[in-house]
Amino acid sequence: MHCPVCEAASARFFYHVDARDYWRCADCEATFLDPAQHPDAATEAAQYRLHRNEPDDVAYRDFLGHLARPLLDHLPAAQHGLDYGRGPGPVLAAMLREAGHTVALYDPCYFDDAAVLAQAYDFITCSEVAEHFHRPADEFRRLDHLLKPGGVVAVMTAFLTDGTRFANWHYRRDPTHVVFYRPATFHHLARQHGWACEIPCPNVALMFKRAG
Repeated sequence: MHCPVCEAASARFFYHVDARDYWRCADCEATFLDPAQHPDAATEAAQYRLHRNEPDDVAYRDFLGHLARPLLDHLPAAQHGLDYGRGPGPVLAAMLREAGHTVALYDPCYFDDAAVLAQAYDFITCSEVAEHFHRPADEFRRLDHLLKPGGVVAVMTAFLTDGTRFANWHYRRDPTHVVFYRPATFHHLARQHGWACEIPCPNVALMFKRAG
């Protein structure tokens, strides 16, 4: 099977659990649900309605800080960014605006504005989004297209670190999570796109597009 992340024809069967089949790519080390078993749009929407991400939730802001802090360390003042796939409560965008940046919003369910995808950005954030991508390779190509030279894509997703606990891993049990990444996966993606990759802390990847 072809890997939906790096598109190599090197995926092998990995695990069967809860009537689901998972595959693993030998090239980029991504693990993914069999595409034939992806949830439909109604299932995804019902699951998203269970999320409670409020702007004044201190604990949630601290969680998002794992992405915001290393990203802000790399950003010059007054940059223009895109919060890609942030759901009904764009808390990360609010935090970045508070730091002096402008942030546009895009989400296919909640902020489906095609005009946003016709611009270019100094930075793009993908917080707790990449695990939902049904076609990750297409999504990362889109992000590369949206990113200005010298820009950065900042991704936060729970890294799969221990395959022996995969069956009981809370991240796997979310029915809308269909692809799981390792640090090696993001390094592989970066090489494919000509980016540089940094893993500043667990579950966060910063990928830098070459300037010029």
